[in-house]
Amino acid sequence: MKHYYVLFALVFGLFSGQKLRVEDSETGAPVPNARIILHNQIVYTNEDGFAPVDQDAADFGVSASGFQSAVIPAYNSSVKLKRAYKNIDEVKMASVDLKEIFEDINTNYKKRYYRKPSVYNVVYKEKKTDNDKLYFLAIAEAKLWSKSNYYSYRDGVKMDYDQILQMQLNNVKYLKNNKSDSIFTTGNREFSHEYMGNYFFNFELNRVLFHIKSKGAKYSGTMVFEDGNEQLVIFKIRSGEGIEMKGEFKYNTADKVITYFEVHYIQENYPMVKRKTAGGEEYDYKLGNAMLVFDFSKNDDGYVPALTKLEGYKYFAVYKGVKHEKNFSRELIYNTFRKSDDKGLDPKVDFSKNIWDNVPVKENKNNTILLSEEEQIFMNGK
Repeated sequence: MKHYYVLFALVFGLFSGQKLRVEDSETGAPVPNARIILHNQIVYTNEDGFAPVDQDAADFGVSASGFQSAVIPAYNSSVKLKRAYKNIDEVKMASVDLKEIFEDINTNYKKRYYRKPSVYNVVYKEKKTDNDKLYFLAIAEAKLWSKSNYYSYRDGVKMDYDQILQMQLNNVKYLKNNKSDSIFTTGNREFSHEYMGNYFFNFELNRVLFHIKSKGAKYSGTMVFEDGNEQLVIFKIRSGEGIEMKGEFKYNTADKVITYFEVHYIQENYPMVKRKTAGGEEYDYKLGNAMLVFDFSKNDDGYVPALTKLEGYKYFAVYKGVKHEKNFSRELIYNTFRKSDDKGLDPKVDFSKNIWDNVPVKENKNNTILLSEEEQIFMNGK
């Protein structure tokens, strides 16, 4: 059970169509990761608040964590979202029972989320920085197949991961690596439950419940905003093992589902440890913090994934006398959904090796995400 204790460890800049910017109505600051539900697909804003939206788009929904959702009747180059609350002290807060909500959803997960074979057109994105400098960027259009939109522990124990999730790279739009990542790469290449499990919300839900149920755990949940059937809840958890977690989620009281979930694992207080690179060189290593995000959209078939995101930040290594702070992220945007069968994809990515070592299948797709300014500068550099 040790894997429960710590959490390890997209798209042309010259997009030819219209782009829309989502802003905070109070400050004018860009709102990253805002979800825009169009007629036939889902897109998200980049770090600068921009998303590709055609000028003929109408009656589309825009939502983001911490903001009130809005329906936009006609295209506008700027969409302003209102904060869900101005100041927590100004609203009437209500305590919620985290354990009761999480256990209920976990028990009834198969009834409330779509659980049949599915194929998604996705944008897959990875980024890595060293001492605040971007050195690795990979963005690809891909297909993602899931047998049940659910992490199966039975298949996981048998290491039959292809029965859980399959991916097919279609177009690798960007792939740039300025230096070796050997400083943070250990010699152990064994594929793990956690690597695959982090794609699935039920895996994270089980991990959170493990911490809540651990002996001596303390936790609290507070509903800070309510709009119709949707509640915004912030929470804190300290497990019996001393793991600290904080985050927020949106809870639909009618359907009894979590539609958005964000959790931060605070791990930066762990001591330095000795590790070895893949080449056998020893260095000092310190865990950082990690964040996971799961966002869902509802269609006629139920709740299906719209975005999954994993970030690690403030991971430190001292290698040959030089201190390195590493941040990394993996993001999947599920642009489209369709029902599938249980045959899977052919060809498919071999997850047991670096995903970018797989050969992509050429397939032209529309661009559904924009590079941020930082990413564009990185790609244009030598």
